[in-house]
Amino acid sequence: MDVPRILDAISSPADLKVLDNEELAILAREIRQEIVATTSVTGGHVASSLGAVDIIVALESLLDMPRDRVVFDVGHQCYCHKILTGRAERMTTLRKMGGLSGFPKPEESDHDAFIAGHASNSVSVAVGMARARTLQKQDYQVIALIGDGALTGGLAYEGLSNAGRSSDRLIVVLNDNRMSISKNVGFVARHLATLRSRPRYVRFRMGISSLIAHIPLIGKAIQRFIVWVKSRLKNAMYHSSTLFEEMGFYYLGPVDGHNLHDLTASLQTAKNLSRPVLLHVETVKGKGYGFAAQNPDTYHGVSGFDIETGKTPPSSKSFSSTMADGLCRLAQEDLRICAITAAMKSGTCLTKFAERFPVRFFDVGIAEEHAVTFASGLATGGMLPVFAVYSTFLQRCYDQILNDTSIMNNHIVLAVDRAGIVPDDGETHQGVFDVPFLTTIPHVTIYSPSTFAELDISLKQALYDAAGIAVVRYPKGGELPGCEGFQPDYKPYTHLKNGKARILLMTYGRLFSYALIAARELSEEGMPVSLLKLTRIWPLPEECVAIAAEYDWVFFFEEGSRQGGIGQHLQSRLLESGFRGEFRLKAIDGFLPACSVSAGFRRTGLDVDGMIEAVREAEGHEQPA
Repeated sequence: MDVPRILDAISSPADLKVLDNEELAILAREIRQEIVATTSVTGGHVASSLGAVDIIVALESLLDMPRDRVVFDVGHQCYCHKILTGRAERMTTLRKMGGLSGFPKPEESDHDAFIAGHASNSVSVAVGMARARTLQKQDYQVIALIGDGALTGGLAYEGLSNAGRSSDRLIVVLNDNRMSISKNVGFVARHLATLRSRPRYVRFRMGISSLIAHIPLIGKAIQRFIVWVKSRLKNAMYHSSTLFEEMGFYYLGPVDGHNLHDLTASLQTAKNLSRPVLLHVETVKGKGYGFAAQNPDTYHGVSGFDIETGKTPPSSKSFSSTMADGLCRLAQEDLRICAITAAMKSGTCLTKFAERFPVRFFDVGIAEEHAVTFASGLATGGMLPVFAVYSTFLQRCYDQILNDTSIMNNHIVLAVDRAGIVPDDGETHQGVFDVPFLTTIPHVTIYSPSTFAELDISLKQALYDAAGIAVVRYPKGGELPGCEGFQPDYKPYTHLKNGKARILLMTYGRLFSYALIAARELSEEGMPVSLLKLTRIWPLPEECVAIAAEYDWVFFFEEGSRQGGIGQHLQSRLLESGFRGEFRLKAIDGFLPACSVSAGFRRTGLDVDGMIEAVREAEGHEQPA
């Protein structure tokens, strides 16, 4: 006879109130099993979600949700939270179009306090929420759940500094798993390691604090006095305070993040303090599933895996690996070439570079702004720095690209990974906004290759032919079918003219594959079209404007934002040139939700069918029977 799962009786955090610590521990195990079973099919962020299960169970068993607010940092670890807040049955739709988001999303549930796709912002958000609560004379808890990796981001310290100076009641739970995606680096990692060496003192302090707090009538007053005495005792014992205490926090920890008894006791103590509190919790990334615990990098984000063997789908050649391999070949010959990553060594495929050229490889942690300015400093010193970064994370760096690099006219290369539609992660991770903001900055050259071979050429040009800030942008995954036999060259564009065609299809990047197929099918229907593919998309080659102006119809297809994209720039230039033909632009409007790449192309009309339909509609042709 099967024993009923505790999980099956949980529909909201309120159901946790009747469970003791032993039952909560059983529930945590069941949730881990559910996460592993679900993500083995749907894919997702496995290791981080498994590591945070006990923290989330403890938090939501003590809090009054959704009245109390939990602000996730990044949100990779939120799967347990979704399961506990009435979404367990929908977990099979995780990261699918129309399904559950892989991150907290307020429009999805009242229990999701704030959307969380990028690191280091949770404390700032929580400080704002806590201040709003105070101003409106309301009474609820505000908790920021932040990982140790996010503490390499500058925004985290801006939030912590502001929080520590305030008198607002706030709890910051630091989930210390000693990793972001790649291994943590820098001062903070070393500081946390020092804090981990003080468990005896911490256990004593927390035990006494909790005991005193429960003394009737006078317990809270005595506890506040003990806080004052504690600071003197600590200084006498250790001759220094923690970084967080210097910022104004009451520091608790480190606490075993997988011991629900200690977790709930620590959280209760934090709730009783009417001041900013930082609870330092130690966890193991991938806890409960051996393969994920042993290989947290591999299981940070996976597309699925075999539960029994832990095997993930074999990785095939991709634009990311092609860029990294090409960079290694060039670095072998040029000792000036350096590679930089922001805690994404494996994600950007720079592991081989790090192994072959360790002295010229730099992982700066989750600190993209610093990475750009650091690269500019390297360039000032005569090096050739290449910063490999996801498009969505490059958005953080506008100020540093403009003020620390462009004004200096320093030569750096931005290898912009995940440019265009990115599968599964949704609005926060779509790489569709880099072109609009980069084209506003002087001394920027942007390449968008269509094939692996073209990527190799573009990387060389970015390093040795371009001046200032050279950008090479490429998508996640591999080439699209349709480019077989296409031979790239070093020209900034390719014009494939079809006789006396009056219709021109223009595009760049991987959409060229679809445009080739669409052009062929349209020509077979009796509508001959020519193709104009940009490889250097910015500055726009003057010749391309002149070529486009010769056609009656120009259709521009862009895997990026319509507003401020290359299509709008081209349209403006065509009008300036006296173009009297018709211009049509297909691009992405607004935010794109979680979806597969193919679904994203269909949704935006950027697939082959969408291109063909755009031409048919404009020309007044009906679809053949």
